[in-house]
This record gives sequence, structure tokens and C-alpha cells, in this order.
Amino acid sequence: MTTMLDNVSQAAVVPPPVARRRRPRLLQYNWLGGLAGWIWLFVVLLPIYWIVITSFKLQEDYYATNPLVPPSSPTLENYRFVLESDFVSYFINSVIVTVGAVGPAVLVSFMAAYAIVRGSAASRFLRGVNGLFLMGLAIPLQAVIIPIYLLIIKLQMYDTLGAIILPSLAFAIPLSVLVLSNFVRDVPKELFESMRMDGATEWGTLWRLAFPLTRPAIVTVLIYQGLTVWNGFILPLILTQSPEQRTLPLALWSFQGQYSVNIPAVLASVVLTTLPILTLYVLGRRQLLSGLTAGFGK
Repeated sequence: MTTMLDNVSQAAVVPPPVARRRRPRLLQYNWLGGLAGWIWLFVVLLPIYWIVITSFKLQEDYYATNPLVPPSSPTLENYRFVLESDFVSYFINSVIVTVGAVGPAVLVSFMAAYAIVRGSAASRFLRGVNGLFLMGLAIPLQAVIIPIYLLIIKLQMYDTLGAIILPSLAFAIPLSVLVLSNFVRDVPKELFESMRMDGATEWGTLWRLAFPLTRPAIVTVLIYQGLTVWNGFILPLILTQSPEQRTLPLALWSFQGQYSVNIPAVLASVVLTTLPILTLYVLGRRQLLSGLTAGFGK
């Protein structure tokens, strides 16, 4: 009996064996995917690096040295040469065309998207309008460039900036309506009902509720359509003729043809053409990223 009690007391005193801690599992890195990512980053950055360093080289230095070696004595002569070649007037034309086409297109698209989402369930007309916008996505610009040219001639708008603005505006609306309608549809219906109970009109609900909640999508559409119109080439090429009505892409093409030997000057014009796009992205990058990733958190 005493021996049994001693064994029980010893068992009570002796602490239980400490459980072995599991070693943390080693992170499994995707070395192949990481290597492919770095290679792709190098492939993307190499042309940008070459363009930037070449734009600061003199013409004789470019042909005498390695193209990938930075200039020993950087110069702004190429940028001065480009700015003196009516580059500012081409830049102003591009700004007028981009603002004149993208601003009204996004405004009309936002109001159309709100009307389609809020009234398509009860209105057959709005459902037909939505289908018409979706059909517009299937029509490429190249397929209707001849009818557009004939319409511009009939309207006596050929060789004007308005001839570029009107078709650009029309082709920006279908995709903008599709994107904005999806974001307006994600707004909870209870918020619209509460605004209606508070006595707000549809116009007030549009600007006080739908607009703030869909602002990331609006900024995303603005930047995307702005890039599309800014880089547009076929409409200025077909619908304008005089040098005074050229936009930057068309002016860059003609500038390259005129000074094709002076590669540093051509690349300096490329850098100046890209700066507004880069500035637009820097200013709206937060809204752009939130608009692009909004659907992944649902």
C-alpha cells in the first residue's frame, strides 16, 4: 500500500513530458517564377533605359559609343531642338482632343450607367439602350473609318480638332458604360432606398450617393480612355491634313520621318510625349489601383 502511494506521489510530482515543438515549415519559394519575373522586368526596363539615356546624348556620341552606356556629358540640346519644332502646339492639340473627348464621354457614360442600373428592370427602352452599348464594343474603329470619314466630310468638319473629338467620344462611351454600370450595380440597394426615404431626388442620389461610391471606377475609366485617345493615331491620320491640326502621335511619326537620322532627338520627343501620361498615372494611381482591384475583395 505504501509503495503504491509513493508511486502515485512521484507521478504527481514529476511533470509530464514537454511536447516537442513542431519546427516551422520552410517557406517554399517559387524560384523559377521569381527568375522569370526578374527576366521580364529586365526586358521591359531595358528599352526604357535606352530611350532615356539616348535622349541626353549628342548625335555624334550616339554613333561613336555603346548605345547602352550612359552619356559621359549629358546634354539637353535634343529637348531644346524638339521644343523648337512646334512640339508645344502639337501638345496643346492633344490636350484639347483628349479633354474634349474623354470628359463628356465619361460624364455621359456615368449618367447612362446609373439610368440603366436603376431603371432597366422596369424599362424595356433602357434594356435596349444597354444592349446597344454592348453592341458598340464589338465594332472596331478600323471597320467604320470610311463611314466616319464620309460623315465628317458631310458635316464640313474635316481637318479640324472636332473631327477627332466626335468619333473618339463615341468610341469611348460603350466600354465606359459597361465598367461604370457594374460598379453602380454593386452599390447596395438599401442605400438608394434610404436616400429616397430622406426625400432625395434621382439627380441628388446620382451625385450624392452613386458618384462618391463609384469614384475609383470613374478615375479608372478616365485614365484608360485618356490613354486611348492620347495615343490615337488612325483618326488624326485620316481626318486631318494640315500640320496645325496634328496631335502628338501623328507629329511624332512625321517628326521621325523628317529627322530619322537624329535618333537622340527622336527619342527626346518620345520622352516628352510620355511625360503627360506618366504624370496622369502618378496623380491618380491610388484611385486607379483601387478601381482595378475593387472586384477582388468581394
